[in-house]
Amino acid sequence: MQFPLSFWDISLWLAITAVILLATSEVISPYYGRTSLIIEKGRLRQAALLLGLLFILSVLIRIYIAMP
Repeated sequence: MQFPLSFWDISLWLAITAVILLATSEVISPYYGRTSLIIEKGRLRQAALLLGLLFILSVLIRIYIAMP
């Protein structure tokens, strides 16, 4: 059985998710509404940067594979 996502699809997913998380970490208030849930901006930003680095790594792998 083959994995339904290609390497390109995973790379695109990483890029979109990193952008969304980074934008959210910049816009969102540390306190979400009136709930007791506290969103840690630092941890959200770290997750966004990690996904961004994984995206860059996937791009570098694709460039290395495409080189003759």
